Amino acid sequence: MDIISIDSWYLLLRWIHFLAGITWIGLLYYFNFVQGEWFKETDPSAKSAAIQKLVPRALWWFRWGAMFTFLAGALTLLTKGMQAGWLIYASSWGIIILTGSVLGTLMFLNVWLIIWPKQQVVIASTNQVADGGEPLSEAASSTAQAGLASRTNTLFSIPMLLCMGAASHYPINVTDETNYTLLFWVLAVIIGLIEINGIVGKPGPIASVKGVISSGVVLTIVLFGVIGVLV
Repeated sequence: MDIISIDSWYLLLRWIHFLAGITWIGLLYYFNFVQGEWFKETDPSAKSAAIQKLVPRALWWFRWGAMFTFLAGALTLLTKGMQAGWLIYASSWGIIILTGSVLGTLMFLNVWLIIWPKQQVVIASTNQVADGGEPLSEAASSTAQAGLASRTNTLFSIPMLLCMGAASHYPINVTDETNYTLLFWVLAVIIGLIEINGIVGKPGPIASVKGVISSGVVLTIVLFGVIGVLV
């Protein structure tokens, strides 16, 4: 008898994925909807104290929440493909779940390759100033880059979360005429251009809380529209 059944393994992975994901996305929304807006209004001393004491703690849970969400999700997809066959990803479930997974993977990479490294610079600069030194020269640009990547993640999170729910609960009609190559490239171009902007571009309409939420809804409609038309 197996030590753990495949259903139990799936349940474990999904539980970790959900638990870590709630932690990650909850802190993402806290940073963008609460902390960022408070930083705009508070005095410099309170902001400095928050960056020194509060932000590092929140970022610890934030980045490791992202890590465990990604790892549990990747293991779930790998196990599903090995058990059910890789052609399952050419199904309605596969198309939608992979679209959400791509968004989630880019968000994970943004956390570990942009947001966390740039926030380390901001925290180090703030600590240096608090000790009587000068701010680090790259602190301002690091703040802007981390903020843009965080806003991009917030934008991506809105269609990503719908994809995770819709994969099993909103089936689409996949036929033998479905052009997977065309679907892949259209989605890749749309998502890729937004990600590139999140690395080297400007915030534009996602600079405000209202703007990033509205843009996220629009992006969701666009992505699901593309899938609905091309499948």
